[in-house]
Amino acid sequence: MTENKAPENPVAGLLLAAGGGRRLGGRPKALLEHRGRLLVEYAAGVLREGGCTRVHVVLGAQAETVRSRAVLPGCVLVDNPEWEGGMGSSLRAGLASLAGTGARAALVSLVDQPGIGPEAVARVLAAYDSPASLASAAYDGRRGHPVLFGADHWAGIAATATGDQGARAYLKAREGAITLVECGDVAQAYDIDTEGDLLRLTSHQQDIELPP
Repeated sequence: MTENKAPENPVAGLLLAAGGGRRLGGRPKALLEHRGRLLVEYAAGVLREGGCTRVHVVLGAQAETVRSRAVLPGCVLVDNPEWEGGMGSSLRAGLASLAGTGARAALVSLVDQPGIGPEAVARVLAAYDSPASLASAAYDGRRGHPVLFGADHWAGIAATATGDQGARAYLKAREGAITLVECGDVAQAYDIDTEGDLLRLTSHQQDIELPP
């Protein structure tokens, strides 16, 4: 008798974790600690808890150190040798790594936004309906992360993702096609960019249960 195996979620999680933390004294954000874990471990766990069965993590600054220290079971680690060129290069590398995997969409999140948990991921994930999907979390109506890109859009995004703009230009040209998913009641879309922001890594009062 052949066992029926549940199909893998068609939406892959794509975590951009390549930044060098220039405004943090050159400390890569992936290696910061949050709730007893490296920030890259925490962020990858949020994607899994939110429903992404496949998770690709794009590394850049001190990639070998991240590989040796981070515990990321089941994740595909993608090196971006051009990480100093900005987030656009990481987005291109991540989308390229999904080619041939069977993924029909990518749900993109950033390693330096620990205020975004699995509830927001699950809401945006639920907006997927086809490879033509475009969806984004919104905070009081303002677009933020995570963002869902159907596979039909990957080539266009890769062609326009430059510097630190990521997919901003591509999305701006398609505002009317984006499904906005309000997440302001379950997440906070702040970034860990400066020394002052590091206080946010220890200021949360409610822990999120993540898989071991």
